Amino acid sequence: MDSGDTAFMFGCMTLVQFMTPGLAFFYGGLVRSTNVLTIMLQSFLSLGLVFVLWYIFVFSLAFGKSWNGLIGDPSTFAFFRHVSIQAPLTGNTYGEVVSVPNIPGLLFAGYQGMFAVITPALMTGAFADRFRVGPYLVFKTVWMIVVYGPVAHWVWGGGWMQQWGVWDFAGGIVVHITSGFSALASLVILGSRHVPEEGPESLNQPHSVPLVALGTAMLWFGWFGFNGGSALASNGVAIVASINSQIAGSTGMIGWVVVEALMGKKPGMVGACVGAVAGLATVTPAAGYIQTWAALVIGAVASVVCNACVILLNKYDIDDALDVWGVHGMGGFTGTVLVGLLADDASCGALPTADAARADCANPGTVTRSGNQVFIQLSCAVIVALYSFLVSYALLWMLENSIGIRPRKHEEGNLDMEHHGEEAYVTTPKSKLLQHGFQDSDDESEASTYDPMPLREQADTLNWTMSAPASVPSPRALQKIVFSACS
Repeated sequence: MDSGDTAFMFGCMTLVQFMTPGLAFFYGGLVRSTNVLTIMLQSFLSLGLVFVLWYIFVFSLAFGKSWNGLIGDPSTFAFFRHVSIQAPLTGNTYGEVVSVPNIPGLLFAGYQGMFAVITPALMTGAFADRFRVGPYLVFKTVWMIVVYGPVAHWVWGGGWMQQWGVWDFAGGIVVHITSGFSALASLVILGSRHVPEEGPESLNQPHSVPLVALGTAMLWFGWFGFNGGSALASNGVAIVASINSQIAGSTGMIGWVVVEALMGKKPGMVGACVGAVAGLATVTPAAGYIQTWAALVIGAVASVVCNACVILLNKYDIDDALDVWGVHGMGGFTGTVLVGLLADDASCGALPTADAARADCANPGTVTRSGNQVFIQLSCAVIVALYSFLVSYALLWMLENSIGIRPRKHEEGNLDMEHHGEEAYVTTPKSKLLQHGFQDSDDESEASTYDPMPLREQADTLNWTMSAPASVPSPRALQKIVFSACS
C-alpha cells in the first residue's frame, strides 16, 4: 500500500461526504420556505439509511463475487466482512474482480459508499413537495437494492457492461443517469405540484438564493474528491480529472448565463449555479479520460443540452421541480456518450512503460476514441436509462397504490410543520416582544397612535439648540418646558 495514496483517498472520501449536505442546502434554497426542512431532511436521511445498507450488503451487490455479470454476491462483503483495515482489495481473493492495491480495502469501501449516499438524494429535487417521508424511505431502500447495486456492478464491479468495454470514470452512468431517469419516472407517477393561492409563479421562486449559492459552493468543492478521487491514487490522472472538473464547471456556468441572456432573461445567481452543476455532472464520466480542451467542450455542450432539456419538460408541463432530469440525467447521459468522442486517440491505448511513457496522454492504457466506443457508450447509457426508469416506475406505482406517496393537498404548502413539526424560520412570539418592551403593532393604545415630531421640525429644533447661547435655564423655566411638552 502507499501512504500518500491512502491520505489522498481519505481526504477525497470526506469531500464526497460533504457533497450531500451541500446538496441539501442547494435544494433547500430552491424550494418554498415552508418546505425547506423536508427536502433537506431527505438528503440527510441518505447519509444515515443508505450507508447502513451499503455496510450491510449493498457494497457486496456492487463489488462482490459476480453472478453471471448481473449482480454481486450479497454475502461476499456483508457487514464489510473480508474488507481489510490494513490490506488492499487485490481481486479474486473472494471471487471479486475489483483490485485497488494501493489503499486499504476499508477505505475503498467507504469512498464508494459516499457515492451511494448522494445518488438517491439527487432524485429528491425532482419530486419536491410530493413525497411523504415513510414511503420515501421504503422507496430508497428498495431502489438501492434493485437499481443502484446492479448498475454499479455492471459498470464498476466486473459486470457485463464493464466486460463489454464501457468506461465511466466517476459516475455518469452509475450516479447521474440512474438518479436522473428514476426521477423522471417519479414525475409520471406523482404528477405536478398543487398550485398555491399565491399563483404558479411561487412554486418556482427560490426562497433563499444565498442558500443555493452556498450549496453550489459545497458541491463544487466536493466534486474535486468525487472526480479527482476516482483515480483511486494521488497521480496525474487525479490531477487532470480535477482540472477538467474545474474547467467544465466554469464553462457550464458561463454558458448557461449566456444562453439565458440570448433567451431574453437577466443574468442571475440561480442560473449561474445550475449551469455550474450541469457542467460538473456532464464531465463526471469523462473527467479522467480527456484532455483539458475537451473539458471546455463538454462544459459548453452541457450548458446548451441541459438547458434545452429543462425547457423541454417545462413545455410539456412535466413538473421537475429542481431540474434533476435535465441537469443530472441528461448531463450524465451526454457526458457518457462524449467519452467515446473526446477521449485520447488510439496511440494512448497501450499502458506506458518505463522507456516509453506517454506524458501527453490523459489516462494511458484505458479508453480511446472511436466509432465503436461511441456505440458502446451510447448503448449502455440507453440501457441504464430505460432500466432505471422502468424499475423506478414499477416501484413507485406499487407504493402509490398501496401505502400512498403524496401528502394531502392542504399539507403540501407547509410540509415542514405538517409532517415534521418544525419550522426553518421561527419568528419571535408576540409575548416575548412585549416582555422586552416592544409595542404591539395592533395595540390601539395612546402610545401606538403617537405622532412623532416631523423630521424637518426635528432638524429645526436641533439647529436652534446648537445655535442657542450656552446658558442653563432656571428650575422654574424647566418645569414650564416639561409641563408644556406633556400637555
